Amino acid sequence: MLSRVAERLYWLARYLERAEGTARMVTAYNHLALDMPVADRLAWAGLVSITGSEDLFEARFSGYTEAKVIKFLLGDKDNPGSIMNSLSHARENVRTTRDLLPSEVWEAVNELHLFARSNLDSGWTKRGRYHYLSQIRSRCQQITGMLAGTMSHDHAYHFIRLGRNLERADMTSRLLDVAAVSLLQEDEDKDADGAGFEGLLWVNILKSLSASQMYRQHVRRGVNASDVLHFLFHDKAFPRAMAHALGEVESSLAQLPRNDVPLRMAIEIKRHALQSDIERLLEPKTLHAFIDEMQQEMAELHSLISETWFSLDRAA
Repeated sequence: MLSRVAERLYWLARYLERAEGTARMVTAYNHLALDMPVADRLAWAGLVSITGSEDLFEARFSGYTEAKVIKFLLGDKDNPGSIMNSLSHARENVRTTRDLLPSEVWEAVNELHLFARSNLDSGWTKRGRYHYLSQIRSRCQQITGMLAGTMSHDHAYHFIRLGRNLERADMTSRLLDVAAVSLLQEDEDKDADGAGFEGLLWVNILKSLSASQMYRQHVRRGVNASDVLHFLFHDKAFPRAMAHALGEVESSLAQLPRNDVPLRMAIEIKRHALQSDIERLLEPKTLHAFIDEMQQEMAELHSLISETWFSLDRAA
């Protein structure tokens, strides 16, 4: 397979997962804003901070209002990580690799792109936002199922699986960063009686990852920070847990040729997630710093994947 084709398939999966993950992240933050006792207590700047796009946002907008942050993350043309841009890139990557993909995938990605573009205005409103983001999530999942169920599980598929799960682990870490940032803010804002919203926070994190039911089945206790962090970092069976997603990355890398360096790195990152000390991570600053470390390691793994498989055509 040509390296540029492998790269397009890898990025097709990353863009789709990024659109879905951003929809989940905005949903989690939106629910928190609605559930908190004082609605304006939640700083929307935290949501931009989690995506690492503060400089770009501040060059485009003045002030972190809810409307501006939502517009930036859902449809801003100058934000490469916006849902709309992610879906546009995914559509282009499917268009240029159509001969390797089931025809239904092209139709589904094209329809998703059309839906996201034509309904973007409703996504910016409080009333229409939940439906818009739910549709983005469910249509992305439909395409993921189509790829798994109708495509031969050869090298082309493993580049897609690799991209999807690396992006999924990254997006789960960013959703956990929603918790870390919110807890830091709560700690700064805590009033005299110490009223907090920690329970609501963890419930919303689980909901945003569609993890509530599996958490109840496997953990069998009430929702609390320690159990949620343990479930989302260590569980090897839940698809959006870090350990599972990084295990899928490792499994796909093992199927590809010349895999020594990136495979060793993937194994090391998974071990890092599995050996995380949950009691220590209960401190918001520690959790935020640990997530930063994990994200840097995943960025390094992406660079190794790119050097190993995607630079060959350019080097020729």
